[in-house]
Amino acid sequence: MTDSYAATQERMPELERRIIDDPGSFRVLTGERPTGSLHLGHHFGTIRERVRLQALGVETFIILADYQVITDRDTAANVADHVRGAVLDYLAAGLDPERTTIFTHSAVPALNQLLLPFLSLVSEAELHRNPTVKAEHAASGRALSGLLLTYPVHQAADILFCKGNLVPVGKDNLPHVEITRTIARRFNERYGEVFPEPEAMVTETPEIPGLDGRKMSKSYGNAIALSMSEDETADAVRRTVTDSDRVITYDPEGRPGVSGLLSTAALCTGSTPEAVAERLGDAGSGALKAFTTDAVNAFLSGHRARRAELAADPGLVDRVLREGNVRANAIAEATLAEVRDHMGMGYANG
Repeated sequence: MTDSYAATQERMPELERRIIDDPGSFRVLTGERPTGSLHLGHHFGTIRERVRLQALGVETFIILADYQVITDRDTAANVADHVRGAVLDYLAAGLDPERTTIFTHSAVPALNQLLLPFLSLVSEAELHRNPTVKAEHAASGRALSGLLLTYPVHQAADILFCKGNLVPVGKDNLPHVEITRTIARRFNERYGEVFPEPEAMVTETPEIPGLDGRKMSKSYGNAIALSMSEDETADAVRRTVTDSDRVITYDPEGRPGVSGLLSTAALCTGSTPEAVAERLGDAGSGALKAFTTDAVNAFLSGHRARRAELAADPGLVDRVLREGNVRANAIAEATLAEVRDHMGMGYANG
């Protein structure tokens, strides 16, 4: 994996030039599981990049993978609220549903049907080797479900249903792009040319620590949601565990809470954790928490105002999802028909 990541990084400048020179030749698929509210990690990690690609003229599809919520949990409770909240955050951040297709897994049957032929193209051993499958299985503490085991193939269907050829990913998700490339190549070799082999696009996005110094995550409860109010943000920062040393220093290993706050403040002010620490000096954790709260609230003020304005239109989210689902369905059905034809099952298309 290290070699793959290094090789991918080396290709990034040339790939970026190709995107700028001919954005219309790329189609991006990206998205997330709606397991909670979107937070600052999503903003810095993925949403900004989607807005940038949209501005360049790259056709973008964003999937809210509601079916994948149950890969590692027993309930789909609150998924509808998380989906709606994500759409509001997307729009508030600058994603335009006229240029970016926003849709949900469960509303596109033809996409999910691609899972069947794709499963015939991979072995059980290949699925068990996938790092995400292994990590999620270990974290769940339960038996490996069939849905979690086939999660990488489902993601391949997400990417290939629209013939996506560019996938923005973090380092940890590179194996998903690799197995997608493998599935596309094996299908083309077995049945004839249908799918592109998508390229991974790894950006220089910093790893976003949560308030406690661990990776910012909904499951850790250490995230600042984009939908939080100013008071909710202040409360989340206030609850962060720090220490009694008044001198503020950036030490992720020794002072995770202090360092998590410094990183958050630095991202929101366009600075570095070290510079923020130097600015605060020996002012203590109270001053650090106040500075971080002000930095986050100032950074998110515009997003919150746009979000509130969008939320005032009660039918907006439904319209965005309905139009995105219609668009995604048309593409998925066309791709599935092409797959059937190449597999000699065109009789099913009528």
